[in-house]
Formats: sequence, structure tokens, C-alpha cells
Amino acid sequence: MKTKRLIQALERVDAWPAYAQDELAEIARDIDESLAKGEYEPTPAELAGIDRGLRDAADGRFATDAQAEAAFVKLRSV
Repeated sequence: MKTKRLIQALERVDAWPAYAQDELAEIARDIDESLAKGEYEPTPAELAGIDRGLRDAADGRFATDAQAEAAFVKLRSV
């Protein structure tokens, strides 16, 4: 079973250059390996993003309700 968003993404992949397709394949392989292990290991970039988010939260930097809704609207339209 494929989600609608995955189907849409895969339809666009055919038009990508080979290097971008290879990068996507590597990401998919990494995800598949993590799922097979039953655990997920975040990348250094993901860990850095988590740390930034935690620092921002500790400093009281939060999006307004309107900003959050605008982000959700944008994500839903992809």
C-alpha cells in the first residue's frame, strides 16, 4: 500500500536527474534498514534540529496559532 503523497512524489521522480534519484534511493534504503532493526537512529542533522527546537522552546520562541495553521495549510497542499 502506498500513500497518496508517496505516489505523487514517485510520479515526479522520473523527471529528476540520476544523482537526485540515487540520493532518494539511499534515503529510502536507510529508512528501510532502520525499520528492519525496529529502531530509528536520527542523523546528525536531525539531532541538531532537535537541539535547536529544544533551545527555542526553552527560550519561549513559539509560532503563533496563525503561523502554525499557515504551515499546516502549506504542507497539506503538497
